[in-house]
Amino acid sequence: MHLIVKGMIIGLSIAAPVGPIGVLCIRRSLAEGRQVGLATGLGAATADALYGCVAGFGLTAVSDFLIGQRLWISLTGGLFMCFLGIRTFTSKPVECAAEIRKGGLLPAYTSTLLLTLSNPTTVLSFIAVFASLGLTVSGGYSAAVAFVIGVFTGSALWWLLLSSGVAIFQGRVSPGWMQTINRLSGSVIIIFGVYSLSRLFR
Repeated sequence: MHLIVKGMIIGLSIAAPVGPIGVLCIRRSLAEGRQVGLATGLGAATADALYGCVAGFGLTAVSDFLIGQRLWISLTGGLFMCFLGIRTFTSKPVECAAEIRKGGLLPAYTSTLLLTLSNPTTVLSFIAVFASLGLTVSGGYSAAVAFVIGVFTGSALWWLLLSSGVAIFQGRVSPGWMQTINRLSGSVIIIFGVYSLSRLFR
């Protein structure tokens, strides 16, 4: 049980800082409702759990491969983030409502899963949090599984709280305000994407 709690602490620590996924979750929760916002967050939580597997199971070969290929993975992730930001910036509130009626849960989940997986340095974030909190995973596969469950639970709990809290204001936001939120969110995501790409040339 203590490993699950440790995993939850790390999951919350990784998920809570506001980044492009947080902005996307807030925007989708306002535009398309709590379910789509939660699906967005769960995509990130799944990616966190997968990277937690790398840390928890000690898969150094996988970690080394991801870090070794981070140039191409980060390039793909940066371009995808820019594309997502432009699409968010140019989207209209009415079109967003139509998208959810067509079944926007899976695309919301998949897009954030891919976006989070496109950042292999998340593995380094797990290692950094491990070191700062003095955490270790020992006890074989069962202990590692418990840890990964904790990571997913902690991350998912954050996205549940965020999407539910933001969705409270959904009915109070006018189309004009929603258009402004789309443009602000899109701009922030584009900035994150451009920043990610700029780091490749340093």
